[in-house]
Amino acid sequence: MSGAAFLFPGQGSQAVGMGKDFYESSPQAQEIFARADEALEYKISKLCFEGPEDELKLTQNTQPALLAVSYVAYVLLGKNASIAAGHSLGEYSALVAAGSLGFEDALRLVHKRGKYMQEAVPVGVGAMAAVLGSDYEDVEKALANVTDGVVEIANWNSQEQVVIAGHKEAVEKALALINPPRFVMLPVSAPFHCRLMKSAEEKLSCDLDDVEFKDLNFPIITNVDAKIIHKGDEARDSLKRQVTRPVLWYRSMEILNEENIDVLVELGSGKVLSGLGRRISRRWESSPTLMNAEDPESLEKVRASL
Repeated sequence: MSGAAFLFPGQGSQAVGMGKDFYESSPQAQEIFARADEALEYKISKLCFEGPEDELKLTQNTQPALLAVSYVAYVLLGKNASIAAGHSLGEYSALVAAGSLGFEDALRLVHKRGKYMQEAVPVGVGAMAAVLGSDYEDVEKALANVTDGVVEIANWNSQEQVVIAGHKEAVEKALALINPPRFVMLPVSAPFHCRLMKSAEEKLSCDLDDVEFKDLNFPIITNVDAKIIHKGDEARDSLKRQVTRPVLWYRSMEILNEENIDVLVELGSGKVLSGLGRRISRRWESSPTLMNAEDPESLEKVRASL
């Protein structure tokens, strides 16, 4: 395989004003945002364009908002990928783009997903921290020595960035044991992608079973296994398991290298995945072209390149 991979961002990439330029310049974007508002029965478009930020960053709003903006960027680009991947909730965006999951179904699913995740652990009980500059194996060893409370790897983002999640005190104990060159406590309201999300996983599994998943028009790499899939049943299963398990983003990007993908395009708000791609691909034999499409100008550059 060779060609372009489309990457869809996850929580943390949101910003007030995202998607507004698309909306103001494209009737097609206006129609998609109208569909999103109708599916969710509230004005997610207004939250994207105007905020307020405190409401936009609520998990049950952030997730459908990012999905809507990513889908608009994908539709306006008008190109198909050789392969795709999405970071956490971005996997839903990837599956919508691949024709496996309906746009409205995905919006309602990620809205519920955010709500269930928030409800799983009371605010203040859990925490997440990005560990910077420590090896994955060293982080794993340190976590194994924390015996009070839950702390687990939530995201393997790059060679130099591993995110841990769990009970706040357990996360703090783990950081002391790891003693990394640098760490950042993340401004999140719940500890995502760890076993404290079990109740959210159980509720979401029922919702996922009620939604149709078609076979994919192009393959995606799943978060939970860092594995290429083609079938709708595989997509549903990966989304069920994704809630309580780590996002294997680094391994997913390594698969793109193995598949000789030479263009990485981030579709939607921000440049988080482009930045990770730049760091990860430093060790690749041949560096890929990295692009992002978050507004009409950058989207036109991507279209011209593809």
